[in-house]
Amino acid sequence: MATNWGNLLQDEQQLEELARQAVDRALAEGVLLRTSQEPTSSDVVSYAPFTLFPSLVPSALLEQAYAVQMDFNLLVDAVSQNAAFLEQTLASTIKRDDFTARLFDIHKQVLKEGIAQTVFLGLNRSDYMFQCSADGSPVLKQIEINTISASFGGLASRTPAVHRHVLSVLSKTKEAAKILSNNPSKGLALGIAKAWELYGSANALVLLIAQEKERNIFDQRAIENELLARNIHVIRRRFEAISEKGSLDQDRRLFVDGQEIAVVYFRDGYMPCQYSLQNWEARLLLERSCAVKCPDIATQLAGTKKVQQELSRAGMLEMLLPGQPEAVARLRATFAGLYSLDMGEEGDQAIAEALAAPSRFVLKPQREGGGNNLYGEEMVQALKRLKDTEERASYILMEKIEPEPFDNCLLRPGSPVQVVQCVSELGIFGVYVRQGKTLVMNKHVGHLLRTKAIEHADGGVAAGVAVLDNPYPV
Repeated sequence: MATNWGNLLQDEQQLEELARQAVDRALAEGVLLRTSQEPTSSDVVSYAPFTLFPSLVPSALLEQAYAVQMDFNLLVDAVSQNAAFLEQTLASTIKRDDFTARLFDIHKQVLKEGIAQTVFLGLNRSDYMFQCSADGSPVLKQIEINTISASFGGLASRTPAVHRHVLSVLSKTKEAAKILSNNPSKGLALGIAKAWELYGSANALVLLIAQEKERNIFDQRAIENELLARNIHVIRRRFEAISEKGSLDQDRRLFVDGQEIAVVYFRDGYMPCQYSLQNWEARLLLERSCAVKCPDIATQLAGTKKVQQELSRAGMLEMLLPGQPEAVARLRATFAGLYSLDMGEEGDQAIAEALAAPSRFVLKPQREGGGNNLYGEEMVQALKRLKDTEERASYILMEKIEPEPFDNCLLRPGSPVQVVQCVSELGIFGVYVRQGKTLVMNKHVGHLLRTKAIEHADGGVAAGVAVLDNPYPV
């Protein structure tokens, strides 16, 4: 895909003036982060990094990503309800990965006691890149699905106005009009509101589990504000406060500071470093309650890399989504090559292939939050170290997606304006609500485009590598 902005990227003076205009507009629109120096305070904030121009995305692939999102919602929900599939799939992983094992322990405890919650809420984001195929045409390939704390729905709602502004300044009004409106925060809030309503207690609150140092607070506030507009109140608490002030009554209703909680929305709890012993106890308390968890523990496990790899096995989608061949076909079309590293012949073969052609693969641990994957020489060293140990089962191997790079400017506080070669990652936000066995909501609610310089193999916006962007459909 040739860039539309080619000649504009040549004029350095014009770029600097445009960048000043774009940054001011981003600040005015609320495309904001707290600073790394003061992550607990909003006294001083800065703009969230973003691209100067929207990046070109083939309309057909954007439409395909939207069309398959409701299938992914159904799939995640089906996996979360299939205890046997989760146990079988994660058996080798939990032997060697302590974090997944602890999540799984809570899952087993809750199943044994009996699941108290009757309403289930999924807010997820499925991420893709555009693989450059043999004939040069781009193909949509899934990187991963995020089932916990899927972020940037709030800021992605604010960025279209910034890119429209940049194009309008250049008198490109026709082009400015092509930038899609996008409001994921509204759709995510709609899902939370539906779950709150089905919980059925007018005075109950939404509890947002927050990190102590949260630079991305404005992204979260966008969802909180949408809920408040519906007269649904949100309280923010850390895990520590839950273990001190949280309790269950005899019906396993959850109370925090004496107030009943209808929905627990996790924006923390997806990485090992976020759990102390006290935090694990708080997580168990939340899971045992009848409050709607977003996600519940089974849905968090459904988002692991190991589950992603097993879903790509022949027959697995058919087993989980019986009688839905069209959905299965749409899902399978987005799968990249995924390989198990469990002990045995299959795992041995995958490792041999990766060592023979390291540039074709990525090694992924069971981690969220960006910046965890291994590539190239680092991957080779890790595979040599792991290959004769059972620890290798806590990783999966994935075909490396190779999109065609393009030029853009990445605007970051304190960095000079320069044109760099980039690749993009497209995320689609999905929302579903289930009451008992009945699905009462299943929809896609918007998109997120993130772009990074090609020298950065891994990591998202929160990890400090990618920047916010908008798709320019072509």
